[in-house]
Amino acid sequence: MAISLKKGSSFDLTKKQPSLQKILVGLGWDVRPGNNLDLDAVCFMLGGNKKLVTDEHFVFYNNLRSPEKSVEHTGDNRTGVGEGDDEMILVNLPLVDNRVEELLFVVTINDATIKNHNFGLLENAFMRIVNVETNEEILRYNLDVDYSNGTEVEFGKLIKDGSDWKFNAVGISTEKGLQGYVDIYA
Repeated sequence: MAISLKKGSSFDLTKKQPSLQKILVGLGWDVRPGNNLDLDAVCFMLGGNKKLVTDEHFVFYNNLRSPEKSVEHTGDNRTGVGEGDDEMILVNLPLVDNRVEELLFVVTINDATIKNHNFGLLENAFMRIVNVETNEEILRYNLDVDYSNGTEVEFGKLIKDGSDWKFNAVGISTEKGLQGYVDIYA
């Protein structure tokens, strides 16, 4: 049974599952009836200085893999239609570049400002981590707070602690836009 996290809580992934190597980070949401939004999951692979270790360590719909192939985006879902994960990012923990200390997962709304879209048009948003080898859902983080003004949400981050990985449920809503995030972390 998956651990359910709340905003600000954390979970020691590899201490609880020492053999954990490959995870799926699934992000899901439902669009409220009458709306059509294109959300995008992205991963920033950050070093100790809280910056991308290289530009290629920004994994998103136009760069589906990190250079060492440790993080892979499975593709852009432009509608969010259907049950379960709308976008998925696979992480092979032992292959993550040694310079990377944090994987930050953000979901943005494509063209949010132009189309006047925000997270208030969504419901049932979640992030979950699944052990790829056993298909076991390890943890789930449901966003049960209304982010009606936000155009992006920092769902969570994986933080490296020696050879261990810890997940922090962030749940911060912003109006920076994807480019705003790139400007911060590039």
